[in-house]
Amino acid sequence: MYRMKKLTARIQHIIENTNGKWGIVLEDLDRNERWYWNANEPFYAASVIKVPIMMAVFHASHNGDLSLDDELQLKQADQVGGAGVLQYMTPGIKLPIYDVMMLMIIQSDNTATNMLIDLLGEPHIQQRMVEYEFIQSKFYNKLMIVPAVRKGNNTITAAEMNAMLKKLALGKVISAHACEQMIAILKKQQIQDGLPGRLASPEPSYFGGQKDWEIAHKTGNVQGINHDIGIFYVGKRQLIASVLSKDMDDLVARNTIQLIGREIYDYLHITKNESVC
Repeated sequence: MYRMKKLTARIQHIIENTNGKWGIVLEDLDRNERWYWNANEPFYAASVIKVPIMMAVFHASHNGDLSLDDELQLKQADQVGGAGVLQYMTPGIKLPIYDVMMLMIIQSDNTATNMLIDLLGEPHIQQRMVEYEFIQSKFYNKLMIVPAVRKGNNTITAAEMNAMLKKLALGKVISAHACEQMIAILKKQQIQDGLPGRLASPEPSYFGGQKDWEIAHKTGNVQGINHDIGIFYVGKRQLIASVLSKDMDDLVARNTIQLIGREIYDYLHITKNESVC
């Protein structure tokens, strides 16, 4: 049988041939096997912080503080650079909170993110992260804006990102329905140059067929920082991967994350018909 030990040995060989620092956690949910590599090393969060922000939005909706159908108006002052389309849209347009949140995740839209931060307030997001048992992972600042007084950097660890995704996969954040909605959003991710970057299209060759694989994931990329965290679904197999990197060439880092994603897919594909033991 194809054991996770073989998978992790291959991944360890891949990352040891790069310069820089890696933080990785893999968790096979079906076999209850885990692998850690610098799991508690803090990394600059980049856009991965948008997943806890999404969770905070759903929490506020669940509590009745807002409705996902409520509309937010785009202001010129909201528009910031980096990823996303809202920076190019006409100020004054209105979008439902749900759509703004969708843009934040699937296009990693920084303007959308900051609109949601303003809506919730930084203390609300920070409090939710405490409730979700984040200890080392912290949220302090809006994106693409350098405050006059910076309290700290938005930070994450592979261990806490893995724990967060596991709670989503098990329906243990807010409600099972909220978890289903959040995973559905993460599956619509349009930035595919990370973990799924070397996988063939999952679409079936005929109408009505099942996809070969899916991944609910979120990337985070700035110069020298490249992350991807997600839940792989291959057949009936499920595995969580939190892959964080820093201090290396961006092309090398992204290529390496793609190689890791391919190894994970191959492992799940080979073992998808094996009995759990």
